[in-house]
Amino acid sequence: MENSTIAATATPGGRGGIGIIKISGSKALSIASAIFTPAESTSLSVPAPPVAGGPGPADAIKSHRLHYGHIVDPESRRVLDEVLLSVMKAPRSYTCEDVVEINTHGGHASVRAILDLVLRQGARLAEPGEFTRRAFINGRIDLTQAEAVIDVINARTEKSLHLAAAQIRGTLRRSVEEIRDSLISLLTRTEASIDFPDDVEELLEPEAVTAEIDADVIGPLQDLIQKYTDGHVLRDGLKVGVVGRPNVGKSSLLNCMVQKERAIVTELPGTTRDTIEEATTVDGVPIILFDTAGMHETVDPIEQIGISKTVENVNGADLVLFVIEADHPPTVDDHQIYEQFKHKPMLLVVNKIDLVDPEVAEAVPTEWRFAKSVRISALYGRGINSLKKEILATVIGDNPIDIESGIVPNLRQKSILENSLAAAHAIRSEVNSDIAMELIAIHAQEAIDSLGQILGTNVKVDVLDQIFSQFCIGK
Repeated sequence: MENSTIAATATPGGRGGIGIIKISGSKALSIASAIFTPAESTSLSVPAPPVAGGPGPADAIKSHRLHYGHIVDPESRRVLDEVLLSVMKAPRSYTCEDVVEINTHGGHASVRAILDLVLRQGARLAEPGEFTRRAFINGRIDLTQAEAVIDVINARTEKSLHLAAAQIRGTLRRSVEEIRDSLISLLTRTEASIDFPDDVEELLEPEAVTAEIDADVIGPLQDLIQKYTDGHVLRDGLKVGVVGRPNVGKSSLLNCMVQKERAIVTELPGTTRDTIEEATTVDGVPIILFDTAGMHETVDPIEQIGISKTVENVNGADLVLFVIEADHPPTVDDHQIYEQFKHKPMLLVVNKIDLVDPEVAEAVPTEWRFAKSVRISALYGRGINSLKKEILATVIGDNPIDIESGIVPNLRQKSILENSLAAAHAIRSEVNSDIAMELIAIHAQEAIDSLGQILGTNVKVDVLDQIFSQFCIGK
């Protein structure tokens, strides 16, 4: 499978100025040679046939240049389109294989016809992410960089793009490699002490090793794990659920936050019965807001389903905005909502301040423990900017996100780092105990192997399949 030549469209389907067909593999040049005629060889109306037994046009042209000509069906001699052809010979290409890209006019018919012709010449249709997978397998990029490629494609904001670009440049890889090198050094000394206990005993002096593993392994691992929240927020967006009783202004708040009439607002209780999701951006951070069904006791089966979905969705949120009314004291339903979601990070949002004296503060029950509360009027847009700032501060803190410091963007990487950290803590404990060196070596190897799964040095095939299945076909 890896030796086959693959092809796919690298541009979105539909009408456009340019459509690109990408070919990679050992047959890429010969396929291009069979179907491409340089413009200087012929006129458009009478394409010249390939020279029998001689080198094809694509073999003869220089690598890393654009060449103007036509795609010609070698059987019918029919011209399919006027194109620009680029040849990138191995290993100086995206996949480290011979790569050919055909820039044709955008449009389904033209792109499809040329791709079909390429496939008839011996290529096969690429699987999702297969070009990037080949770049990884051939050693041009490590797995952190490969995963960052899809993050670039999916980036919703400039900051999330900046994060993905930093990962492609290798910021996370370098951080992980430094920790891994420290563990390899420790493992080498441990194995030496096992084989030559009388000669190298001083290499594992407990106090020095403890200080070393704290500074070079445990501390950096903890720092990377703590930065997962920053990476997750920039990569996937901050999920914020808006909850409260019916008619406290949840839908008005969502509309105000996203600056459009996304949710229906009426005075009738139970207007919102299903979860409504909408995205916005605050200081470069993508935020996914979802308005939920008003939570209260009801016998309406449709409202009950909506409330059930509310609980399910809010439990998966990064932050909960608990909306109450400034002109009414908290009700029994308010207390029940608080109890249901108090385990989640939560901001108290006091809405409808336009209906009360601005000098009078609301009486919030003493058992409601909120780090912050924000007073707003969703109807008039008052306090919304303060609310946006508090949303970010509650989840990611007041300090700016340092994108260049090796942020961990996905849950797979975070879980692996936690496994490595557990092994590092075991080493620290064992060094200070009368434990056999063999056990320390085992845990050091576990930590090294875990970090190798992030870099891709010892990752399982099924994990690679899962990662690259998230890519589009042409990447």
